[in-house]
Amino acid sequence: MLHPKIIQGGMGVAVSNWRLARAVSQAGQLGVVSGTLLAVVLARRLQQGDPGGELRRALHHFPLPGVATRVLADYFVPGGKDPAAPFKLTPMPVLRLSPALAELTVLANFTEVFLAKEGHDGCVGINLLEKIQLATLPSLYGAMLAGVDYVLMGAGIPRAIPGALDHLAAGRPAELKAEVAGAEPDESFTLGFDPAAFFDGHPPALKRPHFLAIVASATLAATLARKSNGRVDGFVVEGEIAGGHNAPPRGPLQLSASGEPVYGPRDVPDLGKFRELGLPFWLAGAYARPEKLAEAIGLGAVGVQVGTAFAFCEESGIEPDLRRRTVELSRTERAGVFTDPRASPTGFPFKIARIEGTLSEAGVYAERKRICDLGYLRQPYRKKDGTLGYRCAGEPVDDFLRKGGNPADTEERKCLCNGLTATVGLGQMRSGLKPEPALLTTGNDVAHVARFARPGGDSYSAADVIRCLLGTTA
Repeated sequence: MLHPKIIQGGMGVAVSNWRLARAVSQAGQLGVVSGTLLAVVLARRLQQGDPGGELRRALHHFPLPGVATRVLADYFVPGGKDPAAPFKLTPMPVLRLSPALAELTVLANFTEVFLAKEGHDGCVGINLLEKIQLATLPSLYGAMLAGVDYVLMGAGIPRAIPGALDHLAAGRPAELKAEVAGAEPDESFTLGFDPAAFFDGHPPALKRPHFLAIVASATLAATLARKSNGRVDGFVVEGEIAGGHNAPPRGPLQLSASGEPVYGPRDVPDLGKFRELGLPFWLAGAYARPEKLAEAIGLGAVGVQVGTAFAFCEESGIEPDLRRRTVELSRTERAGVFTDPRASPTGFPFKIARIEGTLSEAGVYAERKRICDLGYLRQPYRKKDGTLGYRCAGEPVDDFLRKGGNPADTEERKCLCNGLTATVGLGQMRSGLKPEPALLTTGNDVAHVARFARPGGDSYSAADVIRCLLGTTA
């Protein structure tokens, strides 16, 4: 198969939305939607009234009309809710999802991929995080029902995903081993999804999408290629200057004078070993220049994955004012990021853009009252009585400690679920009419995004980025 040269990164919560993915795919490259928290995204877009009607059009095409009817009844607000009113919450994910959340998750992923693929014959992918386990299987199934062409996954070791894709495509039950803190050596916990049960005994046969693992080392890539439970189709090799979650440095953690993780020669991917694997790979992390695309191809890559440049284009889900302010910071050489070793409850380093009024500022972080009401980064843990509980290092400290958590794990942790949701205009309205503050993640290349802006303006399109990378003109 002829793979695309450019993969658009699957960023944040709805930063890489269906509009962005569709624009990239229409230009002949691989548009990718972010699958993170899509159940929350769909529920909140419906509560905003779905002003363009796109969501309801996609729901009309879902193969089980009863599912769409139930979700619309639960969340759709004709004309949109009062902006000062809070969003109705979605159920918190647990090891055995409630039927309502399972349906919402399948439908949300179907909707996002359906809209991204609508009106063209290009390829569309979906990006998921291995660390967010609880909703993975229904997310994959919903995307596959819409004909997703690629699945990309990082932030962990997604060794069981290829086999899950095989099972879901064939309509068979799929399982993933769940990571449960404090589990006994002889205990095993699993996450499951059964297409036959979802379709009342008659699941359709589906296309099995290509699976690309997002990795930072050839060692991990070799492990996935040889020991996964199904076919791995390629890799995105992500350097530590890429946005979002980064792989931690190899060896003992050392911090720079500014408090960022220090990466060294051991963290540079051995591309020779990637070439030896014989599988397609793309390079990621500040590759949004035509000479970097040429360099990647010269090193044996199919092409590059580009995130940051697309994150601030007109089709991105980031709130327009945040996009504009970031481009202006880039134009005046004031844009920057901090690789925070503490922010993410996952324990992975997480890149945060320094933007006034967001959670990047210590004062904004200190003022926000801790709350965990979305729950996608909660970790299952075994209670003393053998039952399961759920905790997150970003939740209220007293709650985390009551659940047996280590107090040191709570220090400087941020609520990514709420912060990233606020970045795309879907933040919760708290008591006192205080909206959730945004949290913007981006790569080091944010310093240079202004170069894509049109002369005399502060915006640019996804097509502008692609034309720049390919060295073509409008």
